[in-house]
Amino acid sequence: MNGVTGRMGTNQHLLRSIMAIIAQGGVRLGDGDVIMPDPILVGRDEAKLAALAARAGVKRFTTQLDAALADPADSVYFDATLTGQRPVGVRKALAAKKHVYCEKPTATTSAEALALYREAQAAGVKNGVVQDKLWLPGLLKLKQLIDRGFFGRILSVRGEFGYWVFTGETGKLQRPSWNYRKEDDGGIIVDMLCHWRYVIDNLFGEVKSLTCLGATHVPQRWDEAGKPYPCTADDSAYATFELRNGILCHFNSSWCVRVRRDDLLTLQVDGTHGSAVAGLRDCVSQPLASTPRCVWNPDVDSDIKYFDGWSRVPADNPCDNAFKVQWELFLKHVVRGDPFPWTLLAGAKGVQLAELGLKSWAERRWVEVPSLA
Repeated sequence: MNGVTGRMGTNQHLLRSIMAIIAQGGVRLGDGDVIMPDPILVGRDEAKLAALAARAGVKRFTTQLDAALADPADSVYFDATLTGQRPVGVRKALAAKKHVYCEKPTATTSAEALALYREAQAAGVKNGVVQDKLWLPGLLKLKQLIDRGFFGRILSVRGEFGYWVFTGETGKLQRPSWNYRKEDDGGIIVDMLCHWRYVIDNLFGEVKSLTCLGATHVPQRWDEAGKPYPCTADDSAYATFELRNGILCHFNSSWCVRVRRDDLLTLQVDGTHGSAVAGLRDCVSQPLASTPRCVWNPDVDSDIKYFDGWSRVPADNPCDNAFKVQWELFLKHVVRGDPFPWTLLAGAKGVQLAELGLKSWAERRWVEVPSLA
């Protein structure tokens, strides 16, 4: 596990996924066998690694990636390093014939991300990319509605994501400073359009074209040492996606917005037979039969209580941590060959969408999304 001393690597991948899997007794297979992970932590800072290993209860850690990859007992390489460094570690792992699972974005350009996928295929190893939002309880409930035909014909999707990230001048910043420096591969377009690609692909359809406008609303922030620095990357993005099946999706993403909605992420899906709004954990729906007949009249107070016409969607099954669920699926894929469609090709598609979002912003126009093979 390379680069897990960072926020996401520590919390979501090591503690809440791998260590949680170990604590539950491994991943149980139907034939009575069990997959039990045995992690080795890899990074550049030995002191940080030692502290994290002690905190997690992991016995093995090293600053020597090449030596770790040389051990035939370790068959899976996981990468949560900075985006610009990721291809280096992945290629070393491929050369060592390790199965590869990594965070997104998988590279800084779609050409390199696609090359990594092709190299993994040529190496004959199993590969995957983290696409965690697919297993959020709210989105699983939304998928249930889609699969049951609740919406009729889906017309549009409205996504709202974001929250206020403190600048670091007075309040403690809750995101790393590199997120706001383009030279360090920061920016919300690169970060979030990778997410929106797999959410759209898996729930709604294939993206045909897009338009995206980025913005750097906050021009200066303060880093982890309390020093001011200029923000060179976008902190907000306003993107519209046209799908090949005619559905229109619009996603607002911002680290400069205060939350007045049900959750940090909400997706509203409107169809001919009903609508639903999904958050991270909950989902509410309103069928056509419960849809109020609204009349525009701003001169009087409305007697309609708009929130009253929505009902909570129950979950079909208990929901676990989204990162952990995908980890278990990948481990089953490695050990038993279970299907795992979220390969490095899916990662390349995410990078492609972010790349085209930046292109649309720079050129102030709609751009087509070509197929990746």
